[in-house]
Amino acid sequence: MALHIPSPAVSGFHLGPAFIHVYGLMYVVGITLAILITRRRWAARGGNPDLVAEVATWAVPAGIIGARIYFDVTTPGNIPPHWWGVFAVWSGGLGVWGGIAAGAAAGAWRVRRAGADVRKFMDATAPALLVAQGLGRIGNYFNQELFGKPTSLPWGLEISPAHRPPGYAAFSTFQPTFLYEMIFDLALAAALVWLGHHRTIRPPGLFALYVTGYSAFRIFEETLRIDSSEHFFGLRLNFYIATILTITGIVWFVVSQRRKPGVPPPEPAEPVPSNATEP
Repeated sequence: MALHIPSPAVSGFHLGPAFIHVYGLMYVVGITLAILITRRRWAARGGNPDLVAEVATWAVPAGIIGARIYFDVTTPGNIPPHWWGVFAVWSGGLGVWGGIAAGAAAGAWRVRRAGADVRKFMDATAPALLVAQGLGRIGNYFNQELFGKPTSLPWGLEISPAHRPPGYAAFSTFQPTFLYEMIFDLALAAALVWLGHHRTIRPPGLFALYVTGYSAFRIFEETLRIDSSEHFFGLRLNFYIATILTITGIVWFVVSQRRKPGVPPPEPAEPVPSNATEP
C-alpha cells in the first residue's frame, strides 16, 4: 500500500478572535531560532551577542519586504485579485532570494555602523538562515503549495483538488518539494557548522557556500516545480537565477579563500649609534 503524505485540511487555527496562519507562525519560529543560533555563533567569535537583536530589528522587516517584492515581480499571476493582494504575505508568497538580499543589505549596514566585522557576522548567520528557511517550508506544507510534478512514489504528497494547478486536476499525489528543500536546508546548515569547526574557512566563506549550496539545490528543485512562474525558453525564471547565484557563490568562495591575510608592517630599523665605527 502506498504511504502517501496527506496534506492538512486547514492552514491555521483560531486563537480567540484571531486566526493564526501556520505559514506565518513557522516563519516567526524560524526567525526566532535564527536569532538564537546567530547570537551563540557570534558570541563564540568574540562578538557582542546583543548586536544580533539590533541587526534583526532592521534585517527581518527588510527581508520580509524584499521577499514579497521579489514574489510579486516574478510571479504576478499568483497575486490575490484584490487591492491588498500585493501585501498578502499571510496567504503565502515570499521569495527567498529577495528576502535574503534585502535582509543582508540592511543587516550589513547595521553591523558596519556598530563597527563590527561584516564578513565574520555573515558567516555566523549562514547556518541560522538555513534553519529559518527550512522551518518556513512547513508553512508551505500547510498552505498546500511548493509541490512538484505528479508522482506515484510512496512519499507523494496528496494535494486537494482546489490547490492543484490547471491541467493537473486528474492527479492526486505530487512531489513534496517543500520537504526536499527542508531536509536539504537543515543538512546544509549542519555541514556549514561542521566546516566552521573542522576546517579553516576565511570569512565570508561559509556565507558564500550557503549561497552556492542553496542555489544549486534550487536548480534541481525548479525542474520539479509546476506552480505558476514566468518562463523563458521553456525554463522557469528561478532556474536561471539559481544558476547565476550558484556560479556567483563558487567564485565568491574561491576569491575569499585566496585572499591573502593582512601582512603586518615591517619593524622599524634600529638606529645606528653615532659613535659606531665604520668598517
